[in-house]
Amino acid sequence: MISLYFINPETNTLVPEARRVDAKTLLESPYKTLVELLIAGPKNNKLQTAIPEGTKVNKAELKNDMLVLDLSKEFVENQNDDIDKVSLSIYSIVNTLTELNEVNSVKILIDGEENVKFQNSEFNLNDAFIRKD
Repeated sequence: MISLYFINPETNTLVPEARRVDAKTLLESPYKTLVELLIAGPKNNKLQTAIPEGTKVNKAELKNDMLVLDLSKEFVENQNDDIDKVSLSIYSIVNTLTELNEVNSVKILIDGEENVKFQNSEFNLNDAFIRKD
């Protein structure tokens, strides 16, 4: 069982949804698989995905205890300008991936680029993110 973090729209917070994932799939590409499950959305219809529509995982690579996650431009381009929504989308990913023992932080790249800013927002992706409960 793994926990995926989705938005509870009533409280505008992230909540875990337990999910059974095929161990073979997780062994092949665990990080990409987990983010793709977040993109696909929750099974519970009272929860919502925090990941903008159209987002794709280009690459996911563990470097020491930091996961470098390269996402498509839709992650920033299809994002709501609301800083709280931006934060929820980032921490949906970070909290999910740091459920794995070997991951302590997540660095997000957009189409291979570092330090990308969200549209109409001062929020940018220059640092690695650590779990936030």
